Amino acid sequence: MYKKNGKKQINNVLAINYSKNIRLYIKREFLNHRFISGNKLRKLKYNILEAQRQGFRRLLTFGGAYSNHIAATAAAGKEYGFEVVGVIRGEELENRINENPTLQLANKNGMKFKFVSRLDYRNKTSDAFIENLKKEYGDFYLLPEGGTNSLAVKGCEEILTDEDHKFDYVCCAVGTGGTISGIINSSILNQKVLGFPALKGEFLKKDISTFVHHDNWELIHDYNFGGYGKVSDELITFMNKFYKTSNIPLDPIYTGKMCYGIVDMIKNGYFEENSKILMIHTGGLQGIEGMNQRLKKQNKTFINYEV
Repeated sequence: MYKKNGKKQINNVLAINYSKNIRLYIKREFLNHRFISGNKLRKLKYNILEAQRQGFRRLLTFGGAYSNHIAATAAAGKEYGFEVVGVIRGEELENRINENPTLQLANKNGMKFKFVSRLDYRNKTSDAFIENLKKEYGDFYLLPEGGTNSLAVKGCEEILTDEDHKFDYVCCAVGTGGTISGIINSSILNQKVLGFPALKGEFLKKDISTFVHHDNWELIHDYNFGGYGKVSDELITFMNKFYKTSNIPLDPIYTGKMCYGIVDMIKNGYFEENSKILMIHTGGLQGIEGMNQRLKKQNKTFINYEV
């Protein structure tokens, strides 16, 4: 599906020139694993090791119908020999697994599902909710929604390497805040880390602050396109054009919105002349098929990455 082109590619990083000698470098973390790709591989690494160390044979986690975390955790369970339980938001989905590419993939990799109502899902972190899950499934290693905890942040600290200290800006899409927290911790103080939240709300700043050691970061809230899972024809058109010029696929929930925001900020003079910007491509490509199903039903512009 993906092919190389004439763009400069070094150590999985592709560079694109913009005006005022601003260069955008894209670190393609989505190439690090076929199924547990991008930031999910990083987040799960030390959690898997800890689950093994403690002798657990079962993982349990939470997510929505198109969750990258659900798909990746199911694949990790299959690869490392864990039974995996996914608590899925939306009990109406129980009879529609075959209509959902993410749930189909997770099911293929052996995940057992527990579908709960949206009201019950809000209580997923309560002691009573967890105790009921233990009564039903026995002991398990608990992974939070989105996979963010201190071990996930530790794994995401490995995204940046010493080579990446040459960049002036490091940009990352933000869901639950674990990935950007790791990036902030491994950045150097003269770098600016910019986070692009995929959902509305100021709560993320507080969540991220509990994990980070530096204050060289900022959240850019102008490019969520109305909130989590919401897209527009403008965004999808941008993603399709970006793919044609770079051969880099973006996902519509996270990296597409971030990349749109970065390019827009370049055009509007946010970055200084001669800036070097590193964009972390965190993956999430498995969600494209599900989004296209929705867009095609609505007769809207859809994601077209055909070569």
